[in-house]
Amino acid sequence: MRYVYFDASSGLSGDMILGALLDLGVDPALFKDRLAGLRLPVAIAVRRVRRGGFAALKVDVEVKGNAGVERTFADVERVIHKSRFAPAVKDKALAIFKRLFVAEAKVHGRKLEDTHLHEAGADDALVDVVGAAFLLEELGIADVYCSPLNVGSGWVKTSHGRLAVPPPAVAELLRNAPVYSAWVESELVTPTGAAVVSALARRYAKLPELAYDKVGCGAGTKEFPEIPNILRAYSGQAASFDGAKNVYVVEATIDDASPQVLAHFLEKAIEDGALDATLSPVVMKKNRLGTKLTLLVTGERMDALIEAVFRETTSIGVRYYPVGRRVLDREMQAVRVDGEKVALKVATLGGRPVNVQPEYEDLLKAARRTGKPLKEIAHRAVSEFAKKRR
Repeated sequence: MRYVYFDASSGLSGDMILGALLDLGVDPALFKDRLAGLRLPVAIAVRRVRRGGFAALKVDVEVKGNAGVERTFADVERVIHKSRFAPAVKDKALAIFKRLFVAEAKVHGRKLEDTHLHEAGADDALVDVVGAAFLLEELGIADVYCSPLNVGSGWVKTSHGRLAVPPPAVAELLRNAPVYSAWVESELVTPTGAAVVSALARRYAKLPELAYDKVGCGAGTKEFPEIPNILRAYSGQAASFDGAKNVYVVEATIDDASPQVLAHFLEKAIEDGALDATLSPVVMKKNRLGTKLTLLVTGERMDALIEAVFRETTSIGVRYYPVGRRVLDREMQAVRVDGEKVALKVATLGGRPVNVQPEYEDLLKAARRTGKPLKEIAHRAVSEFAKKRR
């Protein structure tokens, strides 16, 4: 299976998602043939265009005489259920539309079953959403990731009048997602685009360390002098995506906790998924002696570990910030010293060992059983490893 990572620094919309996914290697003729199964009065065109001097794939959906259609969620369900797409495609599409309807219902203060979609409920939106679900399935995409989203700024004209960017439904859909505004005064993230990523993205992260073999570029409708209106989609084998390489430092300075409490928390933090946990002495305001707690955590575990800091220590506030990190490849090997097994953590660079560290617990056990100094056991374990490699 594969992953896709959307770079939404120039925004995100339904047609941009379709173009980027098609550009990853799906035949446009196949795409148009399958989408014809929705039996909608639309014409789909796929063409190569340039945005800001760069080539990208543009998907245009022309609605024939039905531009003002409104639909409830039940209406959308009927259209999708009547189609001949695979169950997985239907489930993805309905999950996206469910997110969209829930957001619209909330911002308008209505019940879900009474909510109608206007722009986002039209036939072109059905093509965008079902098309994205089909392309993800066709490409074998198991995991969707997305960058922080540039939502743009200014005002957008809708059936409800002029609304500030991001409009209410988009703001609701992107709740808890990292968003920002830069470079252009225009709507960059549409409700359809926001619904797709909010329903499917496993994680939002600045460009992590990726191993990708394909890049797809989907063009938006507008031209901006400041930025190319292009969505880039990076894709590779799912096993090669390691979002954990994007890590955060969480810090707290504490001056009213006992050493026992802090020592216990260090062990618990590692058990709860911290990559590293340290304590260091600091001088705080009014020259009070205190302790700085520092955790290295992945984005996935950050919230849980911050909550653990508040539960387990006397801290009432923490700082956190992203950091870069490079780590060596590691593997475990074992040697025997005087008949005792000692595990070794071997770190490699370019396939060659650059650091060999015996496991402390094994050294301790071997030293107690043989009666020899621990440092001698450690030295001999590393020597045995070196002999095995000759």
